[in-house]
This record gives sequence, structure tokens and C-alpha cells, in this order.
Amino acid sequence: MIADKEKILAEWDFSTVPSPCYVLHTALLQENMQVIDKVRHSTKAEIILALKANAMWSIFPVLRRHSDGATASSLAEARLVFEEYGSKAHTYAPVYSEDEIDEILGYSSHITFNSLNQYRRFGERALRRGVSCGLRVNPEYSTVETELYNPCDRGSRLGVLSEDLAELPAGIEGLHFHSLCESRPVDLRNTLAEVEKRFGHMFGQIKWLNMGGGHLMTHKDYDEDELIEILNDFGNRYPHLRLILEPGSAFTWDTGCLVATVEDKVCNGGVNTMLLNVSFACHMPDCLEMPYKPAILGAHDSLPGEKRWRMGGNSCLAGDFQGDWSFDKEPDVGDRIVFRDMIHYTMVKTTMFNGVTHPSIGIYDNDKGFELVRKFGYEDYKNRM
Repeated sequence: MIADKEKILAEWDFSTVPSPCYVLHTALLQENMQVIDKVRHSTKAEIILALKANAMWSIFPVLRRHSDGATASSLAEARLVFEEYGSKAHTYAPVYSEDEIDEILGYSSHITFNSLNQYRRFGERALRRGVSCGLRVNPEYSTVETELYNPCDRGSRLGVLSEDLAELPAGIEGLHFHSLCESRPVDLRNTLAEVEKRFGHMFGQIKWLNMGGGHLMTHKDYDEDELIEILNDFGNRYPHLRLILEPGSAFTWDTGCLVATVEDKVCNGGVNTMLLNVSFACHMPDCLEMPYKPAILGAHDSLPGEKRWRMGGNSCLAGDFQGDWSFDKEPDVGDRIVFRDMIHYTMVKTTMFNGVTHPSIGIYDNDKGFELVRKFGYEDYKNRM
């Protein structure tokens, strides 16, 4: 892995980048691909991309060289996988509807049903089309602390409880669980123990086990060797099973940024705020949902006695702000603010609330320089209405 990703970004002249703009750095992406490939080549597990974290299809040619396919959670994602990733999708959605299921099946090699009712309704149709069918199960165990992202309490709408699955329905070839979120190998190890305890007696009847996403193997503190050990140990105990992991964030973790501009500076009630041309609510929603405080290039957590600055978004939502930060060199109006790690769970979750200008999308390559991939304007906003 690159020892200092911040140094890579700090050496880059952001004045050449339009603002606001999401920018992916190809050198950082390649570092992540090396880790993904290490896990793929050291185990028999298949690593597939979860589009829900990043659907930037301009980089699909790179991602598909370093993955075993992609997973979709909707008709639109399944179609994008088929048309731009060049393969059929592993598809899971909490619910399928009559007016979409046939098209979804046409774009899917595997489909996971969230409930026995959904399998009874659409399973035979999937089997006739040669699509491998699975069931999502709830292991009733998760180490995810943020309730919004924890799918495994007993009342969750996601997955079948073991007590309701006395036997596998005919035609089911796989089981699928998802309980992780930006997690470490120990979390998978403990989850697998719970899955085996509740559903292990069915492993002899299935062909594949999908371990879902949340495997943040490209994080600097993640031990991918431990993950490899876990997967190989599990694979040796169940050699007939195809093991599938579908990370999302791991593919594009810390591979780029959101470039913004300081448009105003105010001090109200003793609180210093920089007003930006981006919005946390519209363009960085996970910062408010998770919540978490993003890293800013050239800034740090405030120490006692340092001047503190809050970052304010440009929507009219009162809570559209984050903070506080202190800067090595305080930005002036017109200067760039560079939010790090803004490629996953940003573009796929943005809104056009208030009609605020939507960030462009770009790619930076050390050899080719900056390439503008997409610019958004009034027609994009209007056509959503």
C-alpha cells in the first residue's frame, strides 16, 4: 500500500480542477486493486464489486480486471452491470416487483431472495431462466454499532431467521448473509461462527455462500492476511462451496476527493464558519447519517487554543455543516477545500435538494493529468422533476 496517501494528494495542484468536483486518483485506485487481487489469488473466494458503494462506470474497465463480477441491488444497477461491466449480476434486493422481475432476471446470473414469500412468488420463473437462486439469511449477529447500518436484529426486514427456515426449499442453491460495515477480519470470523451455528446444517445442500459486503480490506489498518486465513480455513472445511464476497467501499476506499471552494467566512455567536460551494446533506450524506467527520487536506483536529473552523454546506438545511477543523494555513475566500476519501457512498447517494450545483466527476492520472468525466447542470435537475 502507498505509505502516505495524503502526501500523494498534497503534491497535486487542485487549482487545475473545477469546483465542485469529485476526483478519483488512478494511482490510489491501483493500490487498492493490488490488495483485492492478493485476496483473490490467495484464496478460492470470488471478490465481486457492490455497485451500491460506487457506480462510477468510467472506471469499470479497471475494476473488472481486478474482480470476479459485480453485484446489484436494483433493476438499474443490474442493467448497468450487464451493459457496462460486461457480465450478468449477482442480484439481491429486499423486494422484487412484478413489473421489474423479468428484466432483472435477464441481467442476472444469481438472484438472492429476501424472504420465502418472494422465492415462492418468483423462484420458479428464475429457475426456468437458468438463474441460480439463493436466500438471504439473518445470523442475528452484527458488530455494526450504527443502528441505521445494522441489518441483523431480530426484527430486521432483511433476511430469513433460522427458526423460520426448517428446511431449504427445492431449487435454492445458495445462502447469502450481510452483517458487516467497514469491518475487520475478526468481525467476519465471529459472524461466520454464528452463521454456521444457525445455518451450517444446510451447507451440504447448497453450492455457494455469499458473505455480503463490508470487508474493508483496503483500509490501512486492515489485516488482509488474516482475512485470507479465515477464507482458506472455511473453504477447506467446506470445499464444495463457492465463497463470494461483495465489498463496496474497499474497491475505492481513499482513492480520491471532493474539491470545494470557500465562498464566504462568517463568525456568529463565536462560531467560525467557512461557507462552501458543496453540501454535506446533498453531496456527502454519510457524514450526517453515520455520522463521521471527513478528513480535509491541510487541516487537523483542533488543539486547545487553536482557531476552529466549521465547514458549512450551501443548502438551506440548518444542519448542513460539520466541524471543527484547524488549518496549517487558513484558507481565504476563493481557496480550495479538499475533502479526502469521497469516492465511495457519495456519488451514488447524492441529491439535488435545493437545486444546488451538483459536483462534476473527474479522474486524475499522473501521466495523463485531469480528465473531466461528467458535468451536471440545470437540465439534470429539471429532468428529475
